[in-house]
Amino acid sequence: MYTLIKMMPIRQLLLEQLPAFGVSFIIAEHFYKFHSFTLECIAFLATWFVIDGLIWFFFSHFGKSKTPEQ
Repeated sequence: MYTLIKMMPIRQLLLEQLPAFGVSFIIAEHFYKFHSFTLECIAFLATWFVIDGLIWFFFSHFGKSKTPEQ
């Protein structure tokens, strides 16, 4: 996780990952009540993955790319 955050530009972290993290956190907090930290953590990470994928899809189809090379 540290390497991932360290390698990403701050702009990309703020514009793409922070909203994905925030929405995932809110969804997990309100809806995931598995009474198991492990299950809730896995569900949160899966939610973050899906929301980040949706953000990537949105940016890639509207002219913005998540790749740092462009």
